[in-house]
This record gives sequence, C-alpha cells and structure tokens, in this order.
Amino acid sequence: MATSMVSLVVLCLVSPLLLAGAARGNPWYGGLFPQFYDHSCPQAKEIVHSIVAQAVARETRMAASLVRLHFHDCFVKGCDASVLLDNSTNIVSEKGSNPNKNSIRGFEVVDQIKAALEAACPGTVSCADILALAARDSTILVGGPYWDVPLGRRDSLGASIQGSNNDIPAPNNTLPTIITKFKRLGLNLVDVVALSGGHTIGLSRCTNFRQRLYNQSGNGLADSTLDVSYAAQLRQGCPRSGGDNNLFPLDVVTSTKFDNFYFKNILAGRGLLSSDEVLLTKSAETAALVKAYANDVHLFFQHFAQSMVNMGNISPLTGSHGEIRKNCRRLNNYYH
Repeated sequence: MATSMVSLVVLCLVSPLLLAGAARGNPWYGGLFPQFYDHSCPQAKEIVHSIVAQAVARETRMAASLVRLHFHDCFVKGCDASVLLDNSTNIVSEKGSNPNKNSIRGFEVVDQIKAALEAACPGTVSCADILALAARDSTILVGGPYWDVPLGRRDSLGASIQGSNNDIPAPNNTLPTIITKFKRLGLNLVDVVALSGGHTIGLSRCTNFRQRLYNQSGNGLADSTLDVSYAAQLRQGCPRSGGDNNLFPLDVVTSTKFDNFYFKNILAGRGLLSSDEVLLTKSAETAALVKAYANDVHLFFQHFAQSMVNMGNISPLTGSHGEIRKNCRRLNNYYH
C-alpha cells in the first residue's frame, strides 16, 4: 500500500478515536490540572526532574523502569501509587504479583524524590503525582516527547495484588485480551498501540518471550512471525530452561533512545514480545497504526503523549479521598 494510502487509512481510523482521547485527556478531567502545585509547592516539578535526570544519567535503563512503574500503577485501581506500597500487617504488596516480581524497579528513585519533596513542601505532593511526573521526565530525557502532566492525584489507602495479577496486560496475552484490559479502563485502540511504543526503551526477561523461540503454538516450533536470524540471536542468551532473568532490549536497534524503531522492528519481524508482534498480525486497525508510527515519528510522539495523559487520568483519587503519603512505601497511619 502506498504511503499516502496508509496515511489516509490511519486518518480515517484515528480521527474519531483521537477526538474521544482529546475529551478524556482534558487536563481538568477528574479535578487534575498541571498547575496544581504552583502555589503549594512551586519547585515540585523542578525537584522531580532533577532527581530523575541524575538517575537516568547513572543508568539509562531507569527511564524505562520509571515509565513502567506509572503504567503498572495506573492499570491497577487507577493512578494512586498503590504499586509503591510494601507488605505490612494489612497490605499484600503489588510488588509480589506475577507482572512485578523480580521485574519492577525504580523504587529507590521514587524514595529519593519523595524525601526531597517532603523537605521542601511537607505533606503536599503525592506519590501518585511523583510517578506521573517521573514517567514524563524519563521519556524526555531519552529523546521522547514532552506533555503537560495533569496533577492533583492522591495516594491510595490499599493495594490489590489480585488486580496486579489480572489487570496488567501480559506479554503472552492475545490481542483481544490486551484490548479488553485497555477498554475496561476507558482507553482505546490508539492508546493500545501508542503506549506499546513505550517498548522503544528498556529491557525484558527471557521468561517473557521464551515460548516464541521454542514452542509458540504447542508444536515445538518457533513463532513463524519472528525473523529467523533474530530468533537465533535470542536463543543464544535465552535457553529452553534456565536463564529466566537474562535481559534483552525490547528495541534491538536503539534500546536507549525513545524513537519509532520499535514499530520498524515489528514490521521486520523483530518485535521481542508476542504482545508486540500481534499488533501487526492480528488486527488490521492496530497494524495500520504500527505502519503509521513506523513511517512518522512525530505522529507517534503526538499520540504517545496524549495516551500517557489518558492513562494518567484513570480513576484518580482527589479531594478528600486517599491521603498524601509521607513515605511512598507505607500508609501514614503506619507510624501511629
């Protein structure tokens, strides 16, 4: 299909979805707005950015880890920092769920940000807002788009390991399951594909894609949608058994730069996870978006920024709901 034709198809598909997204992504949705701390803690955004920048300078991978923390927070009970809570008498931490165990990281950076904010403006900036700002700043620091982050979320009084196990899209989920998990939260197909593009940075464990290398359909064969030479390269570090935690770049070309190579890789059969590849092979609508983003990095950046706002607007606690935690790992009444 000619490029102009692809663009036309995507425009027809995306325009109504983006209009819906624009409505959902209104900065004042749910009482959130970017200027929330302008008077109560004017240096809040600067403090977050400074500490995130130091962390990413030490380890580029931290950018992806902080984006993922926000994602795994929002998909469970909304963007309420429930993912940050440790185990305690009344709380079973989401950190022990299947998607998060031995995998989710960046908590020390959040602790550092929270300590600095408590010193500057005690009891003011929520852990949930720290996650939203840190995800935006991480994206920018590795070359991705800027967006205004609506603020004013408050922190949860509980966690849900069941929600973490069931609601976060998994690498082996079918595309209909992934789409359902997004739609349940008010997100649409554009959000599915654009947010999947977050895999342009970061690493994934062998256990997340091993079946694609050895037994994708239960017939003892590799996934036929996987480029043969790429599969051979992956097998060297991801054996049939063992090496579960061996790490591989989600974007094999530019793993530390936020760009559109993730989508170009999918078109070449070099998407790492099954959940990446099915965007191309299992739906004409998502495939059109993959092709459009591979062709136009600016379109991808625009959609990713809007989808991050949409995701950040999932069920925030505002007003008198929840609390502003002093320590992101535990509830305030933990100290009483």
